[in-house]
Amino acid sequence: MNRDNDPAIRIAMLPRDTNSQGTIFGGVILSYIDMAGAIEAHRHTGMDRFVTVAMREVIFHQPVFVGDLVSFYADTLRVGNTSITVRVIVEAERYGGSKEKVRVTEAEVIYVAVDAKGAKTTFSKQ
Repeated sequence: MNRDNDPAIRIAMLPRDTNSQGTIFGGVILSYIDMAGAIEAHRHTGMDRFVTVAMREVIFHQPVFVGDLVSFYADTLRVGNTSITVRVIVEAERYGGSKEKVRVTEAEVIYVAVDAKGAKTTFSKQ
């Protein structure tokens, strides 16, 4: 994955997202991973509706702190008839003067395309 490209999402972490230890809740990061993957799935297929089927092994290597600028880079790995697998890499640029960038986590997310009624639907590969 070429992280010189624009991320699917880039966001500064705020105090409202912290746990009792003063770091960002893992669930907040998971939510953004899901959103970044869905953005990539939409860009790649043109489909409007997806459901998340699986998020493979998410291991947090580094904490995320208030003020960190977090980037979510997404890349399509596989496209089937109804599903798409997207890899999301998460990097944090530390708040303050250092501009240090650290890899926080990564995940493979599998989405299935659905129609307006929520039924699985096929899409054409682009």
